[in-house]
Amino acid sequence: MTRPKSSTLQKAGLFYLVFVMFSYTTGGPFGLEDMVTTSGPGMTLIYLLVLPFFWCIPVSLVSAELTTAMPVEGGFYRWTRAAFGDFWGFLAGWWNWSASFLLGGAYAVLFTDYLFPGITGWKHYLVSVALIAVITWINVRGIQMVGQVATALEIFIFVPVMTMIVMAFMKWHYNPFVPLIPPHQPTFKIFGVGLALGLWLYSGYEQLSTVAEEVENPQRAYPRALALVVPLSIAAYFLPTLAGLASAGNWEQWHTGFFSDAAKMIGGPWLGTWMTLAAMVGNVALLNSTVLTTTRMPFAMAEDGYLPAALTRKHSRYGTPWLAILVSAIIYALLAWQSLGQLISVYIWLRSATTVLTVLSAWKLRRTRPEMPRAFVIPGGHLGLIYVVAAPVVM
Repeated sequence: MTRPKSSTLQKAGLFYLVFVMFSYTTGGPFGLEDMVTTSGPGMTLIYLLVLPFFWCIPVSLVSAELTTAMPVEGGFYRWTRAAFGDFWGFLAGWWNWSASFLLGGAYAVLFTDYLFPGITGWKHYLVSVALIAVITWINVRGIQMVGQVATALEIFIFVPVMTMIVMAFMKWHYNPFVPLIPPHQPTFKIFGVGLALGLWLYSGYEQLSTVAEEVENPQRAYPRALALVVPLSIAAYFLPTLAGLASAGNWEQWHTGFFSDAAKMIGGPWLGTWMTLAAMVGNVALLNSTVLTTTRMPFAMAEDGYLPAALTRKHSRYGTPWLAILVSAIIYALLAWQSLGQLISVYIWLRSATTVLTVLSAWKLRRTRPEMPRAFVIPGGHLGLIYVVAAPVVM
Protein backbone atom coordinates (compact mmCIF):
# COMPACT_ATOMS: atom_id res chain seq x y z
CA MET A 1 0.00 0.00 0.00
CA THR A 2 1.39 3.39 -0.97
CA ARG A 3 1.76 6.10 1.62
CA PRO A 4 -1.17 8.53 1.54
CA LYS A 5 -0.41 11.99 0.26
CA SER A 6 -1.64 14.97 2.19
CA SER A 7 -3.46 16.10 -0.93
CA THR A 8 -5.73 13.06 -0.80
CA LEU A 9 -7.67 14.63 2.10
CA GLN A 10 -10.34 16.86 0.58
CA LYS A 11 -11.05 19.74 2.93
CA ALA A 12 -14.42 21.36 3.56
CA GLY A 13 -15.11 25.04 3.02
CA LEU A 14 -17.36 27.34 5.03
CA PHE A 15 -20.55 26.23 3.26
CA TYR A 16 -20.24 22.54 4.18
CA LEU A 17 -18.85 23.40 7.63
CA VAL A 18 -22.02 25.37 8.43
CA PHE A 19 -24.29 22.48 7.43
CA VAL A 20 -22.23 19.86 9.28
CA MET A 21 -22.10 22.07 12.39
CA PHE A 22 -25.85 22.76 12.31
CA SER A 23 -26.51 19.08 11.64
CA TYR A 24 -24.46 18.09 14.70
CA THR A 25 -25.67 20.72 17.16
CA THR A 26 -29.33 20.91 16.11
CA GLY A 27 -30.51 18.88 13.13
CA GLY A 28 -34.06 20.17 13.55
CA PRO A 29 -36.62 20.93 16.27
CA PHE A 30 -37.25 17.26 17.08
CA GLY A 31 -36.61 16.07 20.63
CA LEU A 32 -37.70 19.11 22.61
CA GLU A 33 -41.42 18.28 22.78
CA ASP A 34 -41.26 16.74 26.26
CA MET A 35 -40.03 20.09 27.61
CA VAL A 36 -43.44 21.61 26.88
CA THR A 37 -45.35 19.21 29.15
CA THR A 38 -42.57 19.13 31.78
CA SER A 39 -41.79 22.85 32.11
CA GLY A 40 -44.89 24.37 30.54
CA PRO A 41 -45.26 26.12 27.15
CA GLY A 42 -44.35 29.59 28.44
CA MET A 43 -41.27 28.42 30.33
CA THR A 44 -40.19 26.27 27.36
CA LEU A 45 -40.22 29.27 25.03
CA ILE A 46 -38.32 31.33 27.62
CA TYR A 47 -35.75 28.53 28.03
CA LEU A 48 -35.25 28.32 24.26
CA LEU A 49 -34.50 32.07 24.09
CA VAL A 50 -32.54 32.56 27.32
CA LEU A 51 -30.49 29.36 27.73
CA PRO A 52 -28.20 30.10 24.74
CA PHE A 53 -26.78 33.09 26.62
CA PHE A 54 -25.67 30.76 29.43
CA TRP A 55 -24.60 27.77 27.36
CA CYS A 56 -24.11 27.69 23.60
CA ILE A 57 -23.16 31.36 23.05
CA PRO A 58 -20.29 31.39 25.60
CA VAL A 59 -19.16 27.93 24.46
CA SER A 60 -19.20 29.13 20.84
CA LEU A 61 -17.10 32.19 21.69
CA VAL A 62 -14.56 29.98 23.48
CA SER A 63 -14.49 27.57 20.55
CA ALA A 64 -13.98 30.40 18.07
CA GLU A 65 -11.02 31.82 20.00
CA LEU A 66 -9.30 28.51 20.70
CA THR A 67 -9.83 27.12 17.20
CA THR A 68 -8.07 30.17 15.75
CA ALA A 69 -5.29 29.76 18.32
CA MET A 70 -4.90 25.96 18.00
CA PRO A 71 -6.55 24.67 14.79
CA VAL A 72 -5.53 21.06 15.38
CA GLU A 73 -7.15 17.66 14.95
CA GLY A 74 -8.70 16.68 18.27
CA GLY A 75 -9.72 20.27 19.02
CA PHE A 76 -10.93 20.80 22.57
CA TYR A 77 -9.16 17.64 23.80
CA ARG A 78 -5.82 19.19 22.84
CA TRP A 79 -6.86 22.59 24.22
CA THR A 80 -7.59 20.96 27.58
CA ARG A 81 -4.30 19.08 27.50
CA ALA A 82 -2.37 22.29 26.71
CA ALA A 83 -4.16 24.12 29.53
CA PHE A 84 -4.31 21.54 32.33
CA GLY A 85 -1.84 18.81 31.42
CA ASP A 86 -1.98 15.18 30.35
CA PHE A 87 -4.40 13.87 33.01
CA TRP A 88 -7.25 16.31 32.32
CA GLY A 89 -6.54 16.20 28.60
CA PHE A 90 -6.93 12.43 28.63
CA LEU A 91 -10.19 12.69 30.61
CA ALA A 92 -11.61 15.25 28.16
CA GLY A 93 -10.81 12.97 25.24
CA TRP A 94 -11.97 9.78 26.91
CA TRP A 95 -15.22 11.27 28.23
CA ASN A 96 -16.01 12.63 24.79
CA TRP A 97 -15.29 9.42 22.94
CA SER A 98 -17.25 7.41 25.54
CA ALA A 99 -20.20 9.80 25.22
CA SER A 100 -20.15 9.35 21.45
CA PHE A 101 -20.72 5.59 21.88
CA LEU A 102 -24.01 6.38 23.59
CA LEU A 103 -25.01 9.08 21.12
CA GLY A 104 -24.26 7.08 17.99
CA GLY A 105 -26.30 4.16 19.26
CA ALA A 106 -29.16 6.47 20.28
CA TYR A 107 -29.55 8.03 16.83
CA ALA A 108 -29.57 4.64 15.13
CA VAL A 109 -32.25 3.43 17.57
CA LEU A 110 -34.38 6.55 16.99
CA PHE A 111 -34.12 6.19 13.20
CA THR A 112 -35.38 2.61 13.39
CA ASP A 113 -38.18 3.59 15.80
CA TYR A 114 -39.44 6.14 13.25
CA LEU A 115 -38.98 3.94 10.17
CA PHE A 116 -40.47 0.74 11.63
CA PRO A 117 -42.42 1.68 14.77
CA GLY A 118 -43.75 -1.85 15.20
CA ILE A 119 -40.61 -3.97 14.99
CA THR A 120 -38.52 -5.08 17.96
CA GLY A 121 -35.73 -7.51 18.77
CA TRP A 122 -33.15 -8.60 16.21
CA LYS A 123 -34.99 -7.02 13.24
CA HIS A 124 -34.89 -3.63 14.95
CA TYR A 125 -31.22 -4.14 15.74
CA LEU A 126 -30.32 -5.10 12.15
CA VAL A 127 -31.90 -1.92 10.74
CA SER A 128 -29.93 0.18 13.26
CA VAL A 129 -26.68 -1.57 12.37
CA ALA A 130 -27.34 -1.16 8.63
CA LEU A 131 -27.71 2.60 9.10
CA ILE A 132 -24.46 2.76 11.10
CA ALA A 133 -22.68 0.83 8.31
CA VAL A 134 -23.85 3.28 5.61
CA ILE A 135 -22.87 6.33 7.68
CA THR A 136 -19.47 4.76 8.41
CA TRP A 137 -18.81 4.36 4.68
CA ILE A 138 -19.75 8.02 4.07
CA ASN A 139 -17.38 9.17 6.81
CA VAL A 140 -14.47 7.09 5.53
CA ARG A 141 -14.91 8.99 2.25
CA GLY A 142 -14.09 12.25 4.08
CA ILE A 143 -15.50 15.54 5.35
CA GLN A 144 -16.59 16.76 1.90
CA MET A 145 -18.83 13.72 1.43
CA VAL A 146 -20.14 14.15 4.99
CA GLY A 147 -20.84 17.82 4.22
CA GLN A 148 -22.67 17.02 0.99
CA VAL A 149 -24.87 14.45 2.75
CA ALA A 150 -25.50 16.83 5.68
CA THR A 151 -26.54 19.61 3.29
CA ALA A 152 -29.00 17.39 1.42
CA LEU A 153 -30.49 16.00 4.64
CA GLU A 154 -30.90 19.41 6.28
CA ILE A 155 -32.61 20.90 3.22
CA PHE A 156 -35.02 17.94 3.31
CA ILE A 157 -35.73 18.79 6.97
CA PHE A 158 -36.00 22.57 6.49
CA VAL A 159 -38.78 22.45 3.89
CA PRO A 160 -41.57 20.76 5.93
CA VAL A 161 -40.57 22.64 9.10
CA MET A 162 -40.77 25.99 7.31
CA THR A 163 -44.04 24.95 5.69
CA MET A 164 -45.53 24.14 9.10
CA ILE A 165 -44.33 27.44 10.60
CA VAL A 166 -45.86 29.54 7.81
CA MET A 167 -49.18 27.66 7.88
CA ALA A 168 -49.30 27.76 11.70
CA PHE A 169 -48.81 31.54 11.86
CA MET A 170 -51.74 31.89 9.46
CA LYS A 171 -53.89 29.85 11.89
CA TRP A 172 -52.90 31.47 15.21
CA HIS A 173 -55.54 30.39 17.76
CA TYR A 174 -53.81 30.23 21.18
CA ASN A 175 -51.47 32.22 23.39
CA PRO A 176 -48.29 30.09 23.14
CA PHE A 177 -46.97 31.39 26.49
CA VAL A 178 -50.01 30.22 28.51
CA PRO A 179 -49.71 28.61 30.95
CA LEU A 180 -46.23 29.75 31.92
CA ILE A 181 -45.68 26.59 33.98
CA PRO A 182 -47.87 23.48 34.36
CA PRO A 183 -50.23 23.69 37.35
CA HIS A 184 -49.35 21.31 40.21
CA GLN A 185 -46.05 20.32 38.56
CA PRO A 186 -43.17 19.71 41.03
CA THR A 187 -40.59 22.52 40.97
CA PHE A 188 -37.80 20.03 40.26
CA LYS A 189 -39.44 18.95 37.02
CA ILE A 190 -40.03 22.51 35.83
CA PHE A 191 -36.57 23.85 36.61
CA GLY A 192 -34.55 20.63 36.75
CA VAL A 193 -35.65 18.16 34.10
CA GLY A 194 -36.68 20.88 31.65
CA LEU A 195 -33.42 22.75 32.14
CA ALA A 196 -31.37 19.58 31.59
CA LEU A 197 -33.19 18.93 28.33
CA GLY A 198 -32.54 22.51 27.25
CA LEU A 199 -28.83 22.17 27.94
CA TRP A 200 -28.76 18.98 25.87
CA LEU A 201 -30.45 20.78 22.96
CA TYR A 202 -27.87 23.56 23.00
CA SER A 203 -24.77 21.38 23.43
CA GLY A 204 -22.03 20.54 20.96
CA TYR A 205 -20.69 23.84 19.68
CA GLU A 206 -17.11 22.93 20.59
CA GLN A 207 -17.27 19.52 18.92
CA LEU A 208 -16.50 20.54 15.33
CA SER A 209 -13.10 21.75 16.54
CA THR A 210 -11.98 18.10 16.38
CA VAL A 211 -11.80 18.26 12.55
CA ALA A 212 -10.03 21.65 12.31
CA GLU A 213 -7.25 20.24 10.10
CA GLU A 214 -9.87 19.07 7.59
CA VAL A 215 -11.35 22.55 7.08
CA GLU A 216 -10.04 25.17 4.66
CA ASN A 217 -8.60 28.16 6.55
CA PRO A 218 -10.07 27.12 9.94
CA GLN A 219 -8.99 30.37 11.65
CA ARG A 220 -11.37 32.23 9.36
CA ALA A 221 -14.06 29.58 8.76
CA TYR A 222 -14.83 28.51 12.36
CA PRO A 223 -15.79 31.90 13.85
CA ARG A 224 -17.94 32.62 10.79
CA ALA A 225 -19.63 29.22 10.93
CA LEU A 226 -20.41 29.62 14.64
CA ALA A 227 -21.78 33.12 14.05
CA LEU A 228 -24.21 31.65 11.50
CA VAL A 229 -25.13 28.39 13.24
CA VAL A 230 -25.91 29.69 16.76
CA PRO A 231 -28.79 32.04 15.73
CA LEU A 232 -29.96 29.49 13.17
CA SER A 233 -30.17 26.83 15.90
CA ILE A 234 -32.10 29.13 18.24
CA ALA A 235 -34.58 29.87 15.44
CA ALA A 236 -34.84 26.17 14.53
CA TYR A 237 -36.00 25.37 18.08
CA PHE A 238 -38.00 28.48 18.97
CA LEU A 239 -40.03 29.18 15.81
CA PRO A 240 -41.55 25.68 15.29
CA THR A 241 -42.39 25.46 19.00
CA LEU A 242 -43.98 28.91 19.02
CA ALA A 243 -45.92 28.13 15.84
CA GLY A 244 -47.04 24.70 17.04
CA LEU A 245 -48.30 26.01 20.37
CA ALA A 246 -50.01 29.00 18.78
CA SER A 247 -51.84 26.96 16.15
CA ALA A 248 -52.21 23.36 17.37
CA GLY A 249 -52.28 24.11 21.12
CA ASN A 250 -52.84 20.97 23.25
CA TRP A 251 -49.68 21.63 25.27
CA GLU A 252 -50.60 18.82 27.71
CA GLN A 253 -50.26 16.29 24.85
CA TRP A 254 -46.77 17.30 23.67
CA HIS A 255 -44.41 14.33 23.75
CA THR A 256 -41.52 12.99 21.68
CA GLY A 257 -42.70 13.02 18.08
CA PHE A 258 -45.51 15.55 18.65
CA PHE A 259 -44.23 17.88 15.92
CA SER A 260 -45.62 15.31 13.46
CA ASP A 261 -48.99 15.44 15.25
CA ALA A 262 -48.91 19.24 15.29
CA ALA A 263 -48.10 19.35 11.57
CA LYS A 264 -51.05 17.04 10.89
CA MET A 265 -53.39 19.30 12.91
CA ILE A 266 -52.10 22.41 11.12
CA GLY A 267 -51.78 21.22 7.53
CA GLY A 268 -53.43 17.82 7.29
CA PRO A 269 -52.16 14.22 6.98
CA TRP A 270 -49.72 15.05 4.16
CA LEU A 271 -47.83 17.57 6.30
CA GLY A 272 -47.86 15.20 9.28
CA THR A 273 -46.32 12.43 7.18
CA TRP A 274 -43.76 14.83 5.73
CA MET A 275 -42.78 15.96 9.23
CA THR A 276 -42.41 12.35 10.38
CA LEU A 277 -40.05 11.69 7.47
CA ALA A 278 -38.11 14.85 8.39
CA ALA A 279 -37.73 13.62 11.98
CA MET A 280 -36.46 10.27 10.72
CA VAL A 281 -34.00 11.98 8.37
CA GLY A 282 -32.92 14.22 11.27
CA ASN A 283 -31.55 11.19 13.10
CA VAL A 284 -29.55 10.19 10.03
CA ALA A 285 -28.12 13.73 9.84
CA LEU A 286 -27.20 13.69 13.52
CA LEU A 287 -25.50 10.30 13.24
CA ASN A 288 -23.62 11.39 10.12
CA SER A 289 -22.10 14.46 11.80
CA THR A 290 -21.56 12.65 15.12
CA VAL A 291 -19.37 10.02 13.46
CA LEU A 292 -17.34 12.79 11.80
CA THR A 293 -16.66 14.82 14.94
CA THR A 294 -16.17 12.09 17.51
CA THR A 295 -14.01 9.63 15.57
CA ARG A 296 -11.19 12.19 15.37
CA MET A 297 -10.87 11.92 19.13
CA PRO A 298 -9.39 8.38 19.23
CA PHE A 299 -7.18 9.34 16.27
CA ALA A 300 -5.75 12.37 18.12
CA MET A 301 -5.39 10.43 21.40
CA ALA A 302 -3.55 7.65 19.56
CA GLU A 303 -1.20 10.24 18.04
CA ASP A 304 -0.45 11.40 21.59
CA GLY A 305 0.20 7.86 22.81
CA TYR A 306 -2.94 7.36 24.93
CA LEU A 307 -4.50 4.77 22.61
CA PRO A 308 -3.00 2.10 20.30
CA ALA A 309 -0.98 3.59 17.44
CA ALA A 310 -3.01 1.55 14.94
CA LEU A 311 -5.84 4.08 15.35
CA THR A 312 -3.71 6.70 13.57
CA ARG A 313 -3.86 4.79 10.28
CA LYS A 314 -5.23 6.86 7.42
CA HIS A 315 -7.01 5.64 4.31
CA SER A 316 -4.66 5.51 1.33
CA ARG A 317 -7.17 7.20 -0.99
CA TYR A 318 -9.26 9.48 1.23
CA GLY A 319 -6.75 10.43 3.94
CA THR A 320 -9.27 9.79 6.73
CA PRO A 321 -8.54 7.91 9.99
CA TRP A 322 -10.47 4.89 8.74
CA LEU A 323 -9.58 2.51 11.57
CA ALA A 324 -10.64 4.98 14.27
CA ILE A 325 -13.91 5.46 12.37
CA LEU A 326 -14.45 1.71 12.02
CA VAL A 327 -13.70 0.89 15.67
CA SER A 328 -16.07 3.64 16.84
CA ALA A 329 -18.81 2.39 14.51
CA ILE A 330 -18.50 -1.15 15.83
CA ILE A 331 -19.02 0.14 19.38
CA TYR A 332 -22.03 2.21 18.23
CA ALA A 333 -23.49 -0.95 16.71
CA LEU A 334 -22.97 -2.94 19.92
CA LEU A 335 -24.90 -0.30 21.87
CA ALA A 336 -27.73 0.06 19.34
CA TRP A 337 -29.91 -2.39 21.30
CA GLN A 338 -30.12 -0.15 24.39
CA SER A 339 -33.14 2.07 25.01
CA LEU A 340 -32.88 5.77 24.20
CA GLY A 341 -33.46 6.86 27.80
CA GLN A 342 -30.60 4.72 29.11
CA LEU A 343 -28.22 6.11 26.49
CA ILE A 344 -29.09 9.81 26.82
CA SER A 345 -29.06 10.00 30.64
CA VAL A 346 -25.41 8.88 30.83
CA TYR A 347 -24.43 10.97 27.81
CA ILE A 348 -25.57 14.30 29.32
CA TRP A 349 -23.22 13.96 32.29
CA LEU A 350 -20.19 13.07 30.16
CA ARG A 351 -20.89 15.86 27.69
CA SER A 352 -21.39 18.55 30.33
CA ALA A 353 -18.04 17.65 31.92
CA THR A 354 -16.14 18.10 28.64
CA THR A 355 -17.92 21.41 27.96
CA VAL A 356 -16.87 22.79 31.37
CA LEU A 357 -13.26 21.71 30.75
CA THR A 358 -13.35 23.47 27.38
CA VAL A 359 -14.42 26.86 28.76
CA LEU A 360 -11.96 26.58 31.66
CA SER A 361 -9.21 25.94 29.09
CA ALA A 362 -9.88 29.35 27.52
CA TRP A 363 -9.33 31.03 30.90
CA LYS A 364 -6.18 29.02 31.69
CA LEU A 365 -4.57 29.52 28.27
CA ARG A 366 -5.18 33.27 28.46
CA ARG A 367 -3.12 33.24 31.67
CA THR A 368 -0.38 30.79 30.76
CA ARG A 369 0.00 31.43 27.02
CA PRO A 370 -1.05 35.04 26.35
CA GLU A 371 1.42 35.26 23.46
CA MET A 372 -0.44 32.61 21.44
CA PRO A 373 -1.74 34.14 18.17
CA ARG A 374 -5.54 34.44 18.23
CA ALA A 375 -7.23 35.55 15.01
CA PHE A 376 -10.47 35.81 16.99
CA VAL A 377 -10.57 37.00 20.61
CA ILE A 378 -13.60 36.73 22.91
CA PRO A 379 -15.00 40.29 22.97
CA GLY A 380 -15.37 42.29 26.18
CA GLY A 381 -11.86 41.92 27.58
CA HIS A 382 -11.66 40.43 31.08
CA LEU A 383 -15.41 40.79 31.64
CA GLY A 384 -16.09 38.89 28.42
CA LEU A 385 -13.75 36.10 29.51
CA ILE A 386 -15.42 35.92 32.94
CA TYR A 387 -18.82 35.67 31.23
CA VAL A 388 -17.93 32.82 28.85
CA VAL A 389 -16.34 30.81 31.67
CA ALA A 390 -18.77 31.54 34.51
CA ALA A 391 -22.07 31.14 32.64
CA PRO A 392 -21.62 27.48 31.57
CA VAL A 393 -20.00 26.51 34.89
CA VAL A 394 -22.98 27.96 36.81
CA MET A 395 -25.40 26.03 34.62
